[in-house]
Amino acid sequence: MEVIYQYAWLIPVLPLLGAMLVGLGLISFNHATNRLRQLNAAFIISLMGAAMVLSLSLLWSQIQGHEPYMYSLEWAAAGNFRLSMGFTIDHLSALMLAIVTTVAFLVMLYTDGYMAHDPGYVRFYAYLSLFGSSMLGLVVSPNLVQIYIFWELVGMCSYLLVGFWYDRKAAADACQKAFVTNRVGDFGLLLGMLGLFWATGSFEFDVIGDRLAELLQTGSISNFLAVLLAILVFLGPVAKSAQFPLHVWLPDAMEGPTPISALIHAATMVAAGVFLVARMYPMFENVPAAMSVIAFVGAFTAFMGATIAITQNDIKKGLAYSTISQLGYMVMAMGVGAYSAGLFHLMTHAYFKAMLFLGSGSVIHGMEGVVGHDPVLAQDMRLMGKLRKYMPVTAITFLIGCLAISGIPPFAGFWSKDEILGAAFQANPVLWLIGWLTAGITAFYMFRMYFMTFEGSFRGNDNGIRQQLKKAADNVLLVESETAPLFGPGAMKQGELEATSTHDVQSHNDEPHESPWTMTLPLAILAVPSISIGLLGTPFANYFEEFIFSPNETVVEVMEKAAEFDPHEFYVMAGASVAISIVGITLAALMYLGKKIDPAGIAAKIKPLYNFSLNKWYFDDIYHQVFVLGLRRLARQVMEVDFRVVDGAVNLTGFFTLVSGEGLKYFENGRAQFYALVVFGAVLGLVIFFGVT
Repeated sequence: MEVIYQYAWLIPVLPLLGAMLVGLGLISFNHATNRLRQLNAAFIISLMGAAMVLSLSLLWSQIQGHEPYMYSLEWAAAGNFRLSMGFTIDHLSALMLAIVTTVAFLVMLYTDGYMAHDPGYVRFYAYLSLFGSSMLGLVVSPNLVQIYIFWELVGMCSYLLVGFWYDRKAAADACQKAFVTNRVGDFGLLLGMLGLFWATGSFEFDVIGDRLAELLQTGSISNFLAVLLAILVFLGPVAKSAQFPLHVWLPDAMEGPTPISALIHAATMVAAGVFLVARMYPMFENVPAAMSVIAFVGAFTAFMGATIAITQNDIKKGLAYSTISQLGYMVMAMGVGAYSAGLFHLMTHAYFKAMLFLGSGSVIHGMEGVVGHDPVLAQDMRLMGKLRKYMPVTAITFLIGCLAISGIPPFAGFWSKDEILGAAFQANPVLWLIGWLTAGITAFYMFRMYFMTFEGSFRGNDNGIRQQLKKAADNVLLVESETAPLFGPGAMKQGELEATSTHDVQSHNDEPHESPWTMTLPLAILAVPSISIGLLGTPFANYFEEFIFSPNETVVEVMEKAAEFDPHEFYVMAGASVAISIVGITLAALMYLGKKIDPAGIAAKIKPLYNFSLNKWYFDDIYHQVFVLGLRRLARQVMEVDFRVVDGAVNLTGFFTLVSGEGLKYFENGRAQFYALVVFGAVLGLVIFFGVT
């Protein structure tokens, strides 16, 4: 098994190789590369498949008890400073490698059906492969510097993929918003990294934790400084994992194609933030105040995301706010010290959220045949309904995902969410109450989404609703025009369209249709872990916690804690969480399935609260007024200073030089008599001056 570890570096390199070769093909032989679209896709999928096999082998080896493996080499040296690079394989990295590669592989397989008629098909696969490689490199990084390098690569890839349809203004704006918002968090992370290196002299995770604990015990650094450094580091995960107040980019990221939405929300970018908190746990656990901040930020984010999701009509936007909420659960778990529970929810969420997003993409794919290629109409749940009849595989898998995320046993989400709520109750009952209420809201909005999409009557052919929605959308959105896409260097090229001209866009139909097998097969595969993988973390046989536990614990301590399991406490806590979920599902059924309660009537009675949720707590409006417009005003003032002061000073210098030059040129006429006269006048002036004084 040792040989497998020596070649573990191939896991991030294989997808990188695929992205590089296909990318070079697009740059050098664009038309030919796009002609061989499916061959390129098969090549990239195969490389990710090979990385997946190797990752699963490493995970199995770690489960069997193999010691963690680290390979490092000296990358930079200056005086006493040494910086190494390499890769590490331990329980955490092996688990994350398996999650990322399996989800990425299935997303790539799904992409073949979803992007079949898109002219940027090959380019999208190249971006996907680069994205997967960046996340895999981040996972195996042995120190903070290497993590930061891949951290930024992940951000760059998200920029490329969210803005993949860059000829649409909404997509171009969304990728810029994601990029800028993440720069705020990444700047905090960079300051925190440098501060920790100044304090501890190391970028290694364990060394940072141990030395920081010693420094705090001896009083060498103040507790305030330690809290500040920890919170600065936490700003990186706040941005990447879309936590308040840097959550605003994630819903807008839905402007990218659905496969990348699934990958971002399930296993790559947003998971990177929670992963970094886990990696830096030896540091965070020594700073209790920072842990409290992390817990309450996570709890507030979970509640906020859920309350916004209940009023969203765009199926992808609803799932986006659901992701924000579930990430809040994971961050809250880390903050209360439930290390394994947070990572357990990260694993279960990766599979059922990937399935839900891919299911939404299948719905959009089926709806496009009815409403056309208008993202506003194709994604609006008010035009859906009764899709279970037309799309049975998508409907069944989506229902499984709804049950899992709502915390209904024995689906995966129940076990991981219940473990988080139990840990939150022990740490702070207020946190438990927030999480418990959020669980009920989650069940409500998820089944609202399911009933509006798959049950009732089909509303896609109702021209009255379509015109009403279109008119409303035109008031708030710049709807994509029907003109040909723009082309630019390094992005979509004319060869992409020429190479795909034989692929006819699907014609208009009166009814939706089920997606091709390349899209439904990943849904069916993801349904299996969404149902069963939670059984690995049951409280009476928690195999997951025996494998993944916090760095300050030992296997013996974990086993002793498991032996203290109280079934009565579990039944009470689990019963409370299931009860609130059933209440949420029942309310959704009465409103959107049985039509016993009128949602519009309730919304009218609580109009301010309804608008508060519909407008996403007004965060986008506030940020626009304060930061966008505020910075524009500041920029105009800076421009005025530049124009009047800086340019004025430069122009005055030039004017003085010009005038002085013009004056002095008359003193250089080449006449000796004139020069003698000047010298005589100067001497005479000096004599008079000194004679007077």
